[in-house]
Amino acid sequence: MKLRPLQNSDLGLVGNWLSQKQNYEWLDFENGPQILTPTTLKIMMQRDTHLLRLFAPDSQNPPVGLVALGNINRKFKTAMPWCVLGNKDYNGQGLASRAVSAILSVAFSELGLEAVNAWTVAENRPAIRVLEHNHFRLIGNQRRCHYIDGRPYDRLLFDLLASEHKENGYCE
Repeated sequence: MKLRPLQNSDLGLVGNWLSQKQNYEWLDFENGPQILTPTTLKIMMQRDTHLLRLFAPDSQNPPVGLVALGNINRKFKTAMPWCVLGNKDYNGQGLASRAVSAILSVAFSELGLEAVNAWTVAENRPAIRVLEHNHFRLIGNQRRCHYIDGRPYDRLLFDLLASEHKENGYCE
């Protein structure tokens, strides 16, 4: 597994991934599910409340997804991780779980965060598996708050403390 910072030359690729309904319908960047354009990604890259990293199976492969920390709050030592597997040829290989583990290591070791909070739509089984694989605890349910195609869905709320994080196969 290899993580690397998002660069301007990557914005088209990642923007393409995030413009696909199968990816963006699960996301919410404060104004409901939305497509992150290359311009929006560039702005996010410049803000200290976001940390965006591309991931690949190893350094020889092109990136296959994006893993990030959003809502980084250095005062309260918290953040919210999120991940998109852009290249669906890699589904079921555990890369998203490994990428999330890697970004959690950055959150806790490099940024000194104490807790991360995550949510996923209750029907998003792959995302639930990624969170469970990374030892997140289910802490609640937000009812009928995420809309996909006009239909309401629940969100499951999770958290993880720095003391609970165990790396799951990340190596540079």
